[in-house]
Amino acid sequence: MSTTESAADNGVNTQALLDARAALSDAPEAAEFTWRATNEWLRGTHSRTTIQQYSGLGQDHNHKSTFEYDADHPEVFAAEDQAPTPVEFLLVGLSSCLTAGVAAVAQNRGIQLNSVKATVEGDMNILGILGADPEVRNGYNSIRVNFEIDADADADEVAALVAQSQKRSAVFDALTNPTNITVTVN
Repeated sequence: MSTTESAADNGVNTQALLDARAALSDAPEAAEFTWRATNEWLRGTHSRTTIQQYSGLGQDHNHKSTFEYDADHPEVFAAEDQAPTPVEFLLVGLSSCLTAGVAAVAQNRGIQLNSVKATVEGDMNILGILGADPEVRNGYNSIRVNFEIDADADADEVAALVAQSQKRSAVFDALTNPTNITVTVN
């Protein structure tokens, strides 16, 4: 597959992505990736997650750096508020994935982005996680994502960028479709 040269430069190497898509279509076993994170309790509700390795293309890989993210609960939950809550990290994942998709799709379509800002809000009734009401679910009841995009494109083209990003987002998919999760103890 080839693309035409574009004056747009959003910092995404779409040719490499298109080449990978073609190559992996011919070797689908290499497209199986496993992403890993290790979490360690620190104190109270404060914990630290480390991300270093992942598997894909038939082998293990290390990120260029080891990434660490702390999570905690706020003081209104009788915690020390050392870091964002885990559910806020979920919003980080969603907004990051959708924004990356907007950049990649824009690059592929030759649309120059000038700025992209996503605001994500999630509504949650904490009676569920407190165990106070078994009828209230623990997770988000709803999540809203609002993009403000300045691009060299008309409103329909910008809307199409967001729609395509949403269609290809791994995090959006994980949040909107059932995912098998297995929890074990050693």
